[in-house]
Amino acid sequence: MTMQDIAAESDKSKGTLHYHFDGKGDLLESFLGFLLDRFEDRLETLAGETPAERLHALFDELLTEGDDDAAEEFRTAILEIKSQSPYNDAYQERLTEFDRAMHDRIANFVEAGIEAGQFREDVDPDETAEFLVTVFHGAQTRAAAVDQSLEQTRRYVHEYIDDLRTDDSSPDDGDPSSTDGTANASSAAETEATAADDSAAAGEDTGGDETEGD
Repeated sequence: MTMQDIAAESDKSKGTLHYHFDGKGDLLESFLGFLLDRFEDRLETLAGETPAERLHALFDELLTEGDDDAAEEFRTAILEIKSQSPYNDAYQERLTEFDRAMHDRIANFVEAGIEAGQFREDVDPDETAEFLVTVFHGAQTRAAAVDQSLEQTRRYVHEYIDDLRTDDSSPDDGDPSSTDGTANASSAAETEATAADDSAAAGEDTGGDETEGD
């Protein structure tokens, strides 16, 4: 992805982009900051009245397929940024902020759910958050790299969340997020996590080459 590619997808000329940003790296860093701010704003408006419902709503938001080319282009851009983050401190800092914001919000939902008697007391909020964040990143990587649909992963994540519930708070049979197959949820999540690790290793193999393409 070059500055010309970015200009072609926006209403700005390449010259205008160069005027406001030193280069593609500066532009992508600003883009990451924008994404982080937008993500935090969206977290404040999630649907649901209980912690469990809001956790389900979060992953509906994160793992719902876009219906146009823009969604695919967005995932591809994020994958490129991730592949360069080991060699770019600014990218890594922004991605770490995003990762931490997601982790903390998931952990807070799980902790609140335990306190409300919705999730089992043996569930660890931090470990659950770490697992779900890894699944999210793996799903996004596979969607961008090999065009793997997010729908199946989204369904497995909902099943995994439902498996955290106490017997008394298990969702009704009519709940669309409640289906059998919790074992499949864990298996799929492990696959997404492995994909994320493979993507990181591939990024290291590039040797840190970064194309400007101005």
